Amino acid sequence: LVQSRRFCCRVSKETCRAMPQHEPAVLFRYLHRLNVFLGQEFPPGPKCLPWYLVINLQKGGCLPFCLALMWFYDNWSPACWFYTASHGSYGLCWLLKHFLFPDPQWSARVTVGGSINSFLFVLGPYWVAPFLLISRAVPYEPSLARCGFAAIVYVIGVVLMMSSDCYKAATLAHRAGLITTGPFALCRHPNYLGEMFIYGAFAAMVPMWSPKVVLAWVWGMLFATNICMKEARMSRHPGWDDYCARTGMLLPNLSALLRGSPDIAKAA
Repeated sequence: LVQSRRFCCRVSKETCRAMPQHEPAVLFRYLHRLNVFLGQEFPPGPKCLPWYLVINLQKGGCLPFCLALMWFYDNWSPACWFYTASHGSYGLCWLLKHFLFPDPQWSARVTVGGSINSFLFVLGPYWVAPFLLISRAVPYEPSLARCGFAAIVYVIGVVLMMSSDCYKAATLAHRAGLITTGPFALCRHPNYLGEMFIYGAFAAMVPMWSPKVVLAWVWGMLFATNICMKEARMSRHPGWDDYCARTGMLLPNLSALLRGSPDIAKAA
């Protein structure tokens, strides 16, 4: 009986240590449940498709989709080529990332309804921007200077997204736990920051409000929820409070980068 109590106490302590220290806000907990239901569990079931299937189809389909729009509307302007090259190359980079160091979360099985919802509510609306630009629905053609600036932001975003996901995969392959070095010394979610740079650049190329509304929807409903839930999971690791105090959620710690932070240097 004594040994049994000791075992129960030990299990209880280990369970407490494994539980998140910080609970996310009630709003984000409900939004997370809603997102899981709509994107993974929505009927009809069962969960028979890997989530990455619909994601990769949309990402990889960006280049042919934009080229098809350019052919259909006979619009071969420099701005359209700028946009097609940027969004299309991002899709190819995503596929390359998936095959070289896939993210385990996208291997989760989802229902057919969940795959359809993922496209309808998140992935598909990203194609509003190229449609408006190439179909000439925009009030005016974006200038080359505007496209060039957007391209710079896009490239920075791709580097952030690819490097942080690669660094995370390589680190977790050797050890589990909190990652505080490399890109994650700049901010706690450099991969999300990279995605926001990427899609922000795409929306900036289209002089219309609709693509910005799409970003506000996805970033507010999905990104913010995922980030808050991820922070709650990460907070159970030792050293979280110190890491959280010296880094921003999304805003980079540029002073650490400029002065050569030891945490960033460890990535070399």
